[in-house]
Amino acid sequence: MSAREPKAGPRAGAARWRGLVIAAHGRHYLVAPEHAPHTLLQCFPRGKKSEVAVGDRVVYEQSSADQGVIVEIADRRNLLYRSDQYKSKLFAANLDQLLIVLATEPHFSEDLLGRALVAAETNELRPLVVLNKTDVAASLPATRERLAPYRALGYDVLELSIKTRPDEARAALSERLRGHATLLLGQSGMGKSTLVNLIVPDADVATREISTALNSGRHTTTFTRLYPLEGGGALIDSPGFQEFGLHHLTEGRLERAFPEFRPLLAHCRFYNCHHLHEPGCAILDALTDGRVARERHALYAQLVHEASQIVR
Repeated sequence: MSAREPKAGPRAGAARWRGLVIAAHGRHYLVAPEHAPHTLLQCFPRGKKSEVAVGDRVVYEQSSADQGVIVEIADRRNLLYRSDQYKSKLFAANLDQLLIVLATEPHFSEDLLGRALVAAETNELRPLVVLNKTDVAASLPATRERLAPYRALGYDVLELSIKTRPDEARAALSERLRGHATLLLGQSGMGKSTLVNLIVPDADVATREISTALNSGRHTTTFTRLYPLEGGGALIDSPGFQEFGLHHLTEGRLERAFPEFRPLLAHCRFYNCHHLHEPGCAILDALTDGRVARERHALYAQLVHEASQIVR
């Protein structure tokens, strides 16, 4: 397969087809045609700027037997980004839920968990936290204690041991994933790859085929890819949890992404309260009396600071 990018510009009489973007690496995208979902085409966006994400429904013009040009992106339900202060990069669209894999060991980052939950809230996604490796009995009580505040906020925590009780884990996960487009996130060592292999038959084979079709190298693992699920729905595996950023979010969206803040927002003295140092702030009052956890408010303050540093 040639990696040469087709020239931009409409081709007279070119047939247009609909498809689903199932993988992305740089400006290379794999599209599964609607009329032949088991066929993969390497497609490129028209023009220099790429605005395509895995999970997008697109219209493409086929330029050869195995290549095409993306000419249109259908309306999205939502769109998730990776971002830092210099740039934002879209990477997944049209999601229903966010599955965050944690484990009793190694130690997971509550900062990253908090950021993922904020992303779920701001995109109206259902968050599901999976606590893996519950067979590590010595670490289980302390891990449950760390997650207790998130359960108290209403977040769903599903306890599993994927390696020691795979059938039980498969049944529990399949029930939650069926019929939904789910983005999977997790730090190294939490069991994310084990989960993918449990849910998606021949996931390793599929990944190698996708990597080859993208011309991204046999050993490349840094691309987002979508696996269709038996019974409907899809699992989107995205690498680099540490790169997950929220710098593009406005302060107004951030304050509403914390469920414990929402009932208090109308009670601040000032309508444009930043909830950081202002007098008469209902959230700061709740922080003082313990209704809002200090770690959660610290995350909010950090995200507000990061958003203010973005280079526009």
